[in-house]
Amino acid sequence: MELHRSRGTLPLAIVCVFGGVMVLVAGEGWLLRTLVALGVVVVGGAALVGAVRPFRFVIGPDGLDVRRPGLRGTYRWEYFDALALDDRGRLVGVPAVGLGLRTTARHPRDGRPAVELLHLTQVRESPDEVAAALTRYSGGRFTDARPPVATQLPGTEIAFTVALRGYGTAQVDELVGRAQDALARGGPAERRAVRAEIEQARAAGIPVGLRGYDMGQVDAALAALHTALAEEPTTDRETTA
Repeated sequence: MELHRSRGTLPLAIVCVFGGVMVLVAGEGWLLRTLVALGVVVVGGAALVGAVRPFRFVIGPDGLDVRRPGLRGTYRWEYFDALALDDRGRLVGVPAVGLGLRTTARHPRDGRPAVELLHLTQVRESPDEVAAALTRYSGGRFTDARPPVATQLPGTEIAFTVALRGYGTAQVDELVGRAQDALARGGPAERRAVRAEIEQARAAGIPVGLRGYDMGQVDAALAALHTALAEEPTTDRETTA
């Protein structure tokens, strides 16, 4: 299974660079405005470089084929004593003795030093899809340590943490609201339509900006809603004579 990088930050990076350059080209104005414009260009440029940097992450029978900043190569399954998805949306691996990878994380269940292999906000595939591939290929090394998401039930309020950088709140609220309405009152056709909207939003990448919803929480909630919308609606209604 090959994962594909999310392009959610690319439009924002382009806008930042373009807007900052336009202010600098104007050339007139206050020193503070020029410094702010330079800062915007630098931040946008860094995000743009990250968005177009070579990326490859393949989960297969033989192991992980990785090409991203900090990791490059083919890592066979036996190179890891354990792998896990944690509650922050990170795939971490406990390296076998002598592998030589720098450990910057911990296994969520037993606390062993681990390598951060991937953050799920970097890819378009859902956490459930990634977890399914790891379960299939890793030979029993994988643990899904994400907390259970009980937000797929109709009528349940879904609350997301606001982070310094996260998904746009308006789009997430609208999408989650339609999904909950479809679960509560929609028929099969409406459920399929909203499910397709979720798939499209995840494939295209939800816009990311300052003061947005925690991306790991939103990804988990959308995955749960996507799964719930695939289930047949119950029809437990009393018939009256």
